[in-house]
Amino acid sequence: MSGLLALLDDVAAIAKVAAASLDDVIGQAAKAGSKAAGAVIDDAAVTPKYVTGFKPARELPIVWRIAKGSLKNKLLFLLPVGLALNEFAPWTITPLLMLGGAYLCFEGAEKIHHLFAHKESPADLPLEEAVDAVHLEEQKVSGAIKTDFILSAEIMTIALSEIPESNIWMEAATLAVVAIGITVMVYGSVALIVKADDVGLMMSNKGRLSVIRAMGRGIVKAMPGFLKVLMVVGTAAMLWVGGSIVIHGLKELGVKGIYNTIHDIAHSVAHSVGQFEGFVAWAMTASLDGVLGLILGLILIPIVAKIILPVWNMFRKKPEEAGEH
Repeated sequence: MSGLLALLDDVAAIAKVAAASLDDVIGQAAKAGSKAAGAVIDDAAVTPKYVTGFKPARELPIVWRIAKGSLKNKLLFLLPVGLALNEFAPWTITPLLMLGGAYLCFEGAEKIHHLFAHKESPADLPLEEAVDAVHLEEQKVSGAIKTDFILSAEIMTIALSEIPESNIWMEAATLAVVAIGITVMVYGSVALIVKADDVGLMMSNKGRLSVIRAMGRGIVKAMPGFLKVLMVVGTAAMLWVGGSIVIHGLKELGVKGIYNTIHDIAHSVAHSVGQFEGFVAWAMTASLDGVLGLILGLILIPIVAKIILPVWNMFRKKPEEAGEH
């Protein structure tokens, strides 16, 4: 009996340690995830555009495919690579973050450039104009997962940088919780957004009360405008997050002039306003980060078009040509 009681005491002690470790993991994950809020907002705002233009029956399956790709990005690739780099080559994290930030600036600037150039790519055409709906879906899902990879890399790296120094298993568990929690939050929100018009239509047609039917009609009318606003927010977030990452990366590498100038301007403006100084400083900093992100993105557009893409296509065609022969 005494042996059994001793065993139960040991089990209880182990359970307490496990519970404390779980609390630590969840607490650290919540704190680390909150630091990546900018990239999370960007991810949630950007993704719905990949689902627009498809039949309602395909919307949730497409979101689910992108969500699975996002989890694969985070858990199978980014988590082990991030831990390995943090352990053995921490000096590479800042340059890699900057590379991802530059890509976000390029993506955001390219959207603005296409808007003013009045260019429409095949992926932007309505589904009825697409020759092959299956090919279009594959193209959009692939594009969404590629963009998600960059955003997820930013999220995971930011989260990793906020985790207190501990053993690699605690860091891995915390990053896994961040990865799963953020993916559920982002793609759950996207699913709600893309199906909101269907819910509104059902409410307007089947609602028993006139108030419910009126709310349904309001949702249906509001969603096209809301999606346009969301695309604008997504583009702005790309430029803001990308510019901020590049500027902070330069500061980490010792080039502090741009960061210090933005910091001084933002705090001078906030001090002159006199009210809501914290919010005004943040808004001014984000705006200046976004402007510099747009400038960097516009500089990258011709570089990507005339140098990077031709080189990439040259290497990509070689295996295809070899396969044909």
